Amino acid sequence: MLTCDLYFATSTLFAVSAFHADYAKTSQKPQRTNFQNLLTNLLISNFLLPKFNILSAFHFTKFCVLCDSDFCYFAIIFQMKNCPVKILFLIFSISLLNYIDRQILYAVFPLIKEELLLSDAKLGMLASSFMIVYMCFAPFVGFFGDRVKRPKIIGISVILWSVATAITGMAKNYIALLFSRALVGIGEAGYGSVSPSYLAEWFPKNMRARIMSLYALAIPVGSALGYLFGGYLGDEFGWRHVFFIAALPGLLLGTFSFFLKETPQKEESSKPLGISDYKVLVKNRTYLLICFAQAMATFTVGGLAAWMPTFFVRNYGISVSKAGFIFGVVTVLAGISGNIFGGFVGDYLKERTPRGYFVLAYLAFFTSVPFAIFAILSDNLAFAITMVFFAEFFAFAHSGPFHAAIIDVTGIKVRSMAFALDIFIIHAFGDAISPVLVGYASDIYGLRFALFACSLFLVFAAAFSILAGVSYNNSYAKWKK
Repeated sequence: MLTCDLYFATSTLFAVSAFHADYAKTSQKPQRTNFQNLLTNLLISNFLLPKFNILSAFHFTKFCVLCDSDFCYFAIIFQMKNCPVKILFLIFSISLLNYIDRQILYAVFPLIKEELLLSDAKLGMLASSFMIVYMCFAPFVGFFGDRVKRPKIIGISVILWSVATAITGMAKNYIALLFSRALVGIGEAGYGSVSPSYLAEWFPKNMRARIMSLYALAIPVGSALGYLFGGYLGDEFGWRHVFFIAALPGLLLGTFSFFLKETPQKEESSKPLGISDYKVLVKNRTYLLICFAQAMATFTVGGLAAWMPTFFVRNYGISVSKAGFIFGVVTVLAGISGNIFGGFVGDYLKERTPRGYFVLAYLAFFTSVPFAIFAILSDNLAFAITMVFFAEFFAFAHSGPFHAAIIDVTGIKVRSMAFALDIFIIHAFGDAISPVLVGYASDIYGLRFALFACSLFLVFAAAFSILAGVSYNNSYAKWKK
């Protein structure tokens, strides 16, 4: 059934493109190729499937094409009951918006600083306030996520953070900014706690690293779009309008989420949960080591994400919009290629050694360190940009494999809580504190030194990855016996 759904979804998209191209030649109605290309590129059918059957979808799509409506293309996706590709598309779109809303704040840091006369430490606290609330609220959502239908949690969460994003644009002082960003953290915690396990359970185990890599693509792509749109719109219309515009798509995507169904695996797992079920997580050595490896990587990535655009402005004398554009383009290119690389190599290594995901992770972390240091120490903008690309390429490579690893080492009954606790750990020891610490260090020692120290935490990420791989290998050996 899963394979049929995947074949049908992919062949439908290709049929839409093929038929609509022919139909457009004899019609005066405008082509809608941008939307089709977006869907086709997003699904990356050759990444998911070895082949497709275009004839099976031809007649089904004919009516949608003749209607010449973007809504009909949405209907193609949403009419496929329990289709994993449909769910992948929607969850990816929400994740994309998640990181756009999160990163636009960093893109307009210089504009907020100028208007409200804030120090670097206070700017860093804006990012940290979001993360503190985000990580603290996640376990509560994880508790309910293991007991109620997750699509409802996703829908409510998306709408909540979208409203909070709009409130950010209305803030008149620093306290109001802190409150609004904390409210965004509550909404995003609800989504982040349940969406990874919900998505992964729709796909077989041998595809999960690749699927979770696609899911993780939202991090660099969304972050890049946040920098690009934040910098450009901030320069053109002011930083407040940036948040008003970013809030609108979430209302639509949140509404779509209410129409999703719970996974068959979750529906069949109806046994009530007790406290003892959650104690298993804190006793799971491999799981905890994965979380702390991610936390160290998140410390570096969060610190760099918050301050690299500002670093470009201060050290190379470029505008806010140009700094956001440069860092955004580099992030999206490195993130897409790094995530896809990590997903494929992670699944490849997993087939050859039980600890394949962990081997990929620690090699990627170690490789990322020198590139990050060169980028920060360089006085040449072009060289710095090149080094940032390679640093981010390898830093992002672990995302899909480590998401798949968490699903691999935890039971289905507690997966929402597993990801919720993961969120708490990686942010409590990662980007909840790194932006403000980098800000404090910048006020005292300068931004270059602060970013240099921040990049060294990737070494700790690699060390935890090695330990996690050893722990998993030992557990796997015992299971085999």
